[in-house]
Amino acid sequence: MGWPREFGPERFAAGIDDPTRLLLVADCDGQVVGHLTGSVAEGSAMRPVKVATLVSMYVQPTHRRGGLGARLVAQFSAWAKEAGAELAEVTAYSSNADAIRFYERNGFASQSVTLRTAL
Repeated sequence: MGWPREFGPERFAAGIDDPTRLLLVADCDGQVVGHLTGSVAEGSAMRPVKVATLVSMYVQPTHRRGGLGARLVAQFSAWAKEAGAELAEVTAYSSNADAIRFYERNGFASQSVTLRTAL
């Protein structure tokens, strides 16, 4: 839970000049009310196309349901296309039904399921 406060500023700052990373901030009257970070990676032998990954997104609860999240995703998609990505992906926890519904409404579809067990 404390990761953003402890490591967020450093991680965000490192991505400002990196053309393979996207950093968006949603501002309302001088207050940050949301963000989106993304990255794009060249293809590989396992996945031969360039892929954009929506790494992190958050909109404060008081600013949800007004289209802000959809606008952030639209900006991400436009950036990804401009960067030459053929696919976009996002990961959401299976227990986060609201996030999954949001991403599905914004064009994402489930492709795989990761199952884990403690060792």
